[in-house]
Amino acid sequence: MGPTTRAQFVYNRRRRRRRGGRHVVEEGSDDEEQRVDSSSSSSEDEGDEEEAEASGEEVDEEEEEEEEEEEAVAAEPAAKMTPAAGEKRGGKKGPITISLKKVCKVCKRTGHEAGFKGAIYIDCPMKPCFLCKMPGHTTLNCPHRVAMEHGVIPAPRRHTNTSLDYVFQSQVEGKISMVKPKFLIPNQLECGNIKFHQRRVTCLEFHPTKNNVLLSGDKKGLLGIWDYVKLHEKITYDSVHSCILNSMKIDTTNDGLLYTASSDGTISCTDLDTGIGSPLLNLNPNGWNGPSSWRMIYGMDLNTDKGLLLVADNFGFLYFLDKRSKTRIGDPVLIHKKGSKVTSLHCNPAQPEVLLSSGNDHYARIWDTRKLEANSPLVGLAHGRVVNSGYFSPQSGNKILTTCQDNRIRVWDYIFGDLQSPSREIVHSHDFNRHLTPFKAEWDPKDYTETVAVIGRYISENYNGVALHPIDFIDTSSGKLLAEVTDPDITTISPVNKLHPQDDILATGSSRSIFIWKPKTEDGLTEERTKQKSREFVYGSGSQKKSNGKHDNSSDDDTDGDSGGKNKKAKKTRFTHTIKGNGKSKA
Repeated sequence: MGPTTRAQFVYNRRRRRRRGGRHVVEEGSDDEEQRVDSSSSSSEDEGDEEEAEASGEEVDEEEEEEEEEEEAVAAEPAAKMTPAAGEKRGGKKGPITISLKKVCKVCKRTGHEAGFKGAIYIDCPMKPCFLCKMPGHTTLNCPHRVAMEHGVIPAPRRHTNTSLDYVFQSQVEGKISMVKPKFLIPNQLECGNIKFHQRRVTCLEFHPTKNNVLLSGDKKGLLGIWDYVKLHEKITYDSVHSCILNSMKIDTTNDGLLYTASSDGTISCTDLDTGIGSPLLNLNPNGWNGPSSWRMIYGMDLNTDKGLLLVADNFGFLYFLDKRSKTRIGDPVLIHKKGSKVTSLHCNPAQPEVLLSSGNDHYARIWDTRKLEANSPLVGLAHGRVVNSGYFSPQSGNKILTTCQDNRIRVWDYIFGDLQSPSREIVHSHDFNRHLTPFKAEWDPKDYTETVAVIGRYISENYNGVALHPIDFIDTSSGKLLAEVTDPDITTISPVNKLHPQDDILATGSSRSIFIWKPKTEDGLTEERTKQKSREFVYGSGSQKKSNGKHDNSSDDDTDGDSGGKNKKAKKTRFTHTIKGNGKSKA
């Protein structure tokens, strides 16, 4: 077969395939012509193949690929002519069907749902319990939620009384009227400072000598001073730090000085009367050079005996500052895993040279600052996740209380005993997945038994159809819940809580607002009159109106450690707007 005959054969074959794809019925004459062409072409094709085989030639594969492509192109018009599934003949789409099956937003499976239903949060049954992190049940029916002391081994009761004590208890004590309850819980909302701060509250501290003065810091670095008895007397300083104020301590030798630590990498000594601060330490003298080199300070404490200020950064290093000369002493010491944040520091109240540190390397460590060396702690206390805080007991310093992100509060009863495992692990809800200040369980400084601790709760509870986040008072010796403090007007989470060192007063930081709680009075008022008793609220700087008449409700969802702000001039702001009402205001 010559080149002309072969080209004629390919042309006739393609032509037949196109006509077969486009037409369904052909005329009789066309059928006869097609048969003649096909018979002639088939004979030529067979002869051509035989000649190729005899001469050793191979069939051209490129021509076969072209034929396959042509077949696909010829099939497309036919597919376009047929209506698609679900469409009508007129070109309109068919009806859309909506499935009414329950789909879980957590695991994406059908048959169940997860999330809030009214004031109750329902867990996904395919996931472990959010509270105790164990599989087999949900948070709603978790045994630790039903009874907080579930699985907790109580502390042993030591019989150290003498015979005279037993005689006193059996014959005399029963005739003496109780002057004060065993645990006087501040469970009634007394007053509040609504939106005192422009960002969420990060730390609280009572003034040691002025009992009615409360100090507070927020995410923007603002320092607030508020007299909660004289509600209108409050001051804010926005020039102390440029971002998150993480910790504050008042100088015990001079109660007019306040030491503050911030995520801008500075330690400041501020005069509470003038608001003028002097920097003691700046870990970022060259400014912002990226997150890999930016140092932030979280943990801070005072060693009053030595006149030292101890601070730790987000790279695991500890620094010593002489508060008298306002200079750094020695080189920084690595006390936690390199690159891990040190979240808190606490000096033992009985032996200030003993230091307790906690970090996000899942460890809390005890150090002797007299012979401090890198990676040489006296003991390391292992935890499951990030350790938010660690504190010695306020009176004797013999106990340790830590808060971990694995929803566990751990207690060690004796620091000179076996510290390989805690004396008790109390399951409590404080693991969060929002932009919140970390929860920290703190001792009651007035409790001589060193058993009462206070901490906010993350998981909400249903109180008469309203989802509230209570503040828990826990007996650390047994794990029992002593009281849960709530108010129907406070629906936000309260992660920052501080107990007064002398009075039965609780201060809480919830979002941008601050609230003061006192015990319910027993002065003969009926319950209805107690509910109708007016509570005082004052509105702070965070609720001021802008020039356009709108409130400044800036969000807290920006990144922690933002150092983009610049130092401003010292600014003092006073607000005297006071409102008395029945408490129908939300933070």
